[in-house]
Amino acid sequence: MTLLQIIILAFVQGTAELLPVSSSAHVIVAEKLMGLDPTAPEMTLLLVMLHTGTMFAVIFYFWRTWQESFFSSRAVFWETVKFIMAATLLTGVVGLALKFAIERFFMKGIPHAEIELLFGNMNLIAAALAAVGLLILYAGIRSRSAIGVPLRMKESCYIGAVQGICLPFRGFSRSGATISAGLLMGVSREKLEAFSFALAVVLTPPVIAREVLRLLLSQHASTASNLSHVFMPSLLGMAFSFVAGLLALKWLSSWLEKGRWPLFGLYCLAASAVVFALHKNGF
Repeated sequence: MTLLQIIILAFVQGTAELLPVSSSAHVIVAEKLMGLDPTAPEMTLLLVMLHTGTMFAVIFYFWRTWQESFFSSRAVFWETVKFIMAATLLTGVVGLALKFAIERFFMKGIPHAEIELLFGNMNLIAAALAAVGLLILYAGIRSRSAIGVPLRMKESCYIGAVQGICLPFRGFSRSGATISAGLLMGVSREKLEAFSFALAVVLTPPVIAREVLRLLLSQHASTASNLSHVFMPSLLGMAFSFVAGLLALKWLSSWLEKGRWPLFGLYCLAASAVVFALHKNGF
């Protein structure tokens, strides 16, 4: 993997990760265009480390907002912790259940079947992009006349469950789905944005740990020299994705506040058509 490829992937992922357009789908398409294998353990680790860079961008960008919204008092803080814990628990339950069902029933007969083997499936990516595009478009249109309501336990649980659905499917944007779900329930845009990305910060470390373990157990990381060869590009990409993530967050906040959320849905639908066309032409 060259330095130029790392920089391209970092900026693609860093920008798309924090916009509701599915970073994973964009990165996988970019990897395929550059002749890289999205299902390889080192590539999935790179993708996770790029997510880490954007996680730090989220913390940096939202820290003051979180202080004002979630740390304004002891009572508010503990209430927020309960909401995040409940949402994350449901994310894990739904995500793991889907993973088990897909590996057990839809990948039956494949030796050592893992959900990651489907990450390069262009048809699934196109379908997921179309699905989240329709959801974003519908939520954006429906929410234009809605008055923001407070985020409560019920809304938090629904958002967490929706986030769990996103985990096994590359192309089904996590931020797009969670924010859209909140908009359909009438939650205020500002509160939704802060809560959705707080969930992302909580979710990222265990995902990183899982991918590092998967890499260590693979034959590609059998020696210390191989480990160094795999981790160094990932760390470099993480730094570039941090910068791209900050720029993307400013863009997202601006469009969300100005009611331009449906435009992201239209983009996802267009991206779905492009991915499907590329696949049909042998890509």
